[in-house]
Amino acid sequence: MPHLRVSGLNVGYGRATVIESLDIDVKPGELVTVLGANGAGKTTLLNGVMGLCPPRAGSVTLDGVELAGLRPEQLVGRGVVLVPERRELFGNLSVEVNLRLGGYRTGAPPKSLERIYGLFPILAERRRQKAATLSGGEQQMLAVGRALMAEPRLLMLDEPSIGLAPLIVQEILRVIGQLKSEGLTIILVEQNARLALSVADRGYVLEVGRIVLQGSSAELSADPRLSQAYLGGAADYAAARDQVYID
Repeated sequence: MPHLRVSGLNVGYGRATVIESLDIDVKPGELVTVLGANGAGKTTLLNGVMGLCPPRAGSVTLDGVELAGLRPEQLVGRGVVLVPERRELFGNLSVEVNLRLGGYRTGAPPKSLERIYGLFPILAERRRQKAATLSGGEQQMLAVGRALMAEPRLLMLDEPSIGLAPLIVQEILRVIGQLKSEGLTIILVEQNARLALSVADRGYVLEVGRIVLQGSSAELSADPRLSQAYLGGAADYAAARDQVYID
């Protein structure tokens, strides 16, 4: 199982630096969440690790092997896979073709496809349907399934719950929990702190590209600074829980 270390990472766009001198550590088999408001730098962090936005400084190692400077396709070949917030599916292609493309670079065997259908039975029913015609929840399942087809050693998920109905979110969390129990190393980026901390081992909180809090899920859940900024009171949580989401 892989051990990810990010040390002194600087990532930005144009003249703007978004992530500055950032350190995170993800141990083998851990599920680590990265929390923060919009604009905190969560997606930029994942893009930096994935090589989509090459780091300006710092180190990203997996089991001691430097990854900074490698192209995204090279990282996929090394077992690092990202499920982007926008999913980036091939809308005009079928569910099954999207899944097979996920395993193209790693030469995933046919059994991998059946595994995905076992995790997400609805995708088996929709296998000949175009990805663009799926519901938002089904598209998210497809995006996760496509990533798993690459047989990742490190799976990074960017806001997998955003815009989804609560029942769909629970299904996504069920699969994430199953993957964790199988020993997969996972980074979960989420705005929904309560949701993320319910499944994560540890967490980091970003503000303006810097880590301001870190600790176990239990420690962060009990931290009054996080509670005030991201978790809210009981009434706020009940309102969020009962909110009707658009799927």
